[in-house]
Amino acid sequence: MRNERIGDYLVRQGLINQEQLMKVLEVQKESNGSKKFGDVVVELGFMSEVNFTKALAGKMRVQYVDIDTVEISSEAVNKVPEALARKHTVIAIAITGKRLTVATNDPVNFIVLEEIKVSTGMDCVPVLATTTGINKAIGKNYSMQNVDSVVDSLVAMNGGDNGNMEDEESKDRVESAPIVKLATTIIENAYRADATDIHIEPFKTYTRIRIRVNGDLVELMNVSSAVHSALTTRLKLISGMNIAEKRVPQDGRFTQVVDGTTLDVRVSSLPMVNGEKIVIRILSTGQIALRKITDLGMSDYNYQLFESMLRVPHGVILVTGPTGSGKTTTLYAALGELAKPNVNVITVEDPVEKAIDGINQCQVNTKAGMTFAAALRSILRQDPDIVMIGEMRDTETADIGIRAAITGHLVLSTLHTNDAASTVVRLIDMGVAAYMVATSLIGVIAQRLIKVLCPACKTPRISTEEENELMGIEQSIQIYDPCGCPECNNTGYRGRTAIHEIIHCTAKVSQIIAAGGGKEDIEEAARNNGTKLLRDNAAELVVAGQTSIDELVRTTFSV
Repeated sequence: MRNERIGDYLVRQGLINQEQLMKVLEVQKESNGSKKFGDVVVELGFMSEVNFTKALAGKMRVQYVDIDTVEISSEAVNKVPEALARKHTVIAIAITGKRLTVATNDPVNFIVLEEIKVSTGMDCVPVLATTTGINKAIGKNYSMQNVDSVVDSLVAMNGGDNGNMEDEESKDRVESAPIVKLATTIIENAYRADATDIHIEPFKTYTRIRIRVNGDLVELMNVSSAVHSALTTRLKLISGMNIAEKRVPQDGRFTQVVDGTTLDVRVSSLPMVNGEKIVIRILSTGQIALRKITDLGMSDYNYQLFESMLRVPHGVILVTGPTGSGKTTTLYAALGELAKPNVNVITVEDPVEKAIDGINQCQVNTKAGMTFAAALRSILRQDPDIVMIGEMRDTETADIGIRAAITGHLVLSTLHTNDAASTVVRLIDMGVAAYMVATSLIGVIAQRLIKVLCPACKTPRISTEEENELMGIEQSIQIYDPCGCPECNNTGYRGRTAIHEIIHCTAKVSQIIAAGGGKEDIEEAARNNGTKLLRDNAAELVVAGQTSIDELVRTTFSV
């Protein structure tokens, strides 16, 4: 069986069937041998990359390693030159005496192993890992080493000055390799750490670079303040800002490819005492599949409520929450559900965050006079069935949106409020007549993002009386606290999920709104109607062992 082909091995193991094998071979034949068998299996969705790599390791009797969790020795990494590692998708991960353990995606490529042996003078022990994992590890381990040398060469180039150079000169200098490499490296490292934002903050003697991971800011590195001016100029240049203007805030955007994924990068600059602060937001692009409603992390009860709201043919559905709470993701998931070939869906956004196939998306441009309100007026003459407004920022936009709902359209939008009940009060406060809100509102979804405990290291304990009161339960139960391990970067948490509070605008709630009722009245009527508040939702996750009491307090505590 030693010469058995990998396809036949997978069929024999029951991992794919004969029909799937034929399909893979057909696609591979069409590519004229440019695609490997494993790449095609993964591409067609018959197996995940991890499962295929494990199966391959089993067939070849080579050890499989999960390179994301294994500890990589920096001494081992330094043995193999970066160019060689990238060329052959290999990375050295450990040294044992005179033997070098090398992670590869192709353990039968003896030429590569021989090349590494000649280069390092050590015997190579191959282990198998996924191509994606190796590429990520190469980027992570080599790029951090590059940063120090880049910064040193920049300081040397600047001659230690603070970069107060003429703009033409600065433009030339900024195009030089080290600063380009530094800017690219910062974004690559942030993306690999699953960060959403990067903060580049100037201080008197140094520049601090922090990234937001799972909602918390984590320090990535500190660099010399001599580098700051060149770095900001580089970022402003590629994002289309005016590099000569340093006194007013500016916005821009650019795209960058990291590990084969094209990122949409938004850049914002703000003048500070010691220079310009740059905040970069990393957005996943259309390459990453649109989330389905079922993937939003809603409880079954909330999911049914949300689905029933989307069935209503006309009215307003509002998604609310603070900045970065996943409102746009929820809206896009709803649009993905609603966008059928027989309906006309138009969106007005600032900016368009993700291009969706089959939906007409319109970009706001305030300088050209294309405001939310102006775009909305024109859209209503474009025979829409469903309208999505990126954000109800002012009275005019809110008013037109509500009127569009009354005239038979389904309107989806977002608003910045703390909970579902206060959204209604906010709309009326913006100047929309209470009776119009009452007749047009279908429902409001308030949401927050809450951190999920790392399953590998969470530690159990029994809840206290005070905690039982917070969760709204009678007796003590087993709950979990974060601990911290290499898998979660010693934070105790891995990833985030959403918690929701959904108010259905029933006849009773509509009456309260029309009569000018306050937040408390609306909330009470909604609770009697079966609405589960954000805290109830968070408490369910604590009871289920998915999050901690600290997170419940952080996201939903109120006096």
